[in-house]
Amino acid sequence: MVSQEVPGISRCSEEAHSYELSTTYSEVHNPSNMKKSEISGVMARADIKPKSICHAKKWSDEVENLYRFQQAGYRDEVEYKQVKQVDTVECWPETGFVKKLQRRDNTFYYYNKQRECEDREVHKVKVYVY
Repeated sequence: MVSQEVPGISRCSEEAHSYELSTTYSEVHNPSNMKKSEISGVMARADIKPKSICHAKKWSDEVENLYRFQQAGYRDEVEYKQVKQVDTVECWPETGFVKKLQRRDNTFYYYNKQRECEDREVHKVKVYVY
C-alpha cells in the first residue's frame, strides 16, 4: 500500500484507503524504492478509479496542481495521464507547478510559475483518494 499525507488536505475518513497495482513484489513491499512519478505512472496505466473524495481546506503545492488539473477538466494527474496517454506532465522546474495541460478538445492551458489558486478558491478543489 502506498500512502502519502499532504499538508493542507484533511483526511476524508478514518479508515485507511488502499489500492492494488500490478507491480513487482519488491515495489509493493518496499514502496520507498519507488519515486512519486513512478507511482503515478503505474496508477495511470492501471485505469484506477478514486475510492472517495474530499475538499481541500488549506493551500499547498499539491492543492495548486490539483486546481490546475481541474481547471483543464481532469480530476488529477492520474486521469490526465490516462486520457492523454502521456508519461509526464510539463512542470515549472523552479516551483514544480504544472506548466501546460492539454484539454480534451485539444486546446492548451498555460500556467504561470507563481500560485494561481487564490485562497477563496481552495475549498473548491477536490482531492481524490485512491
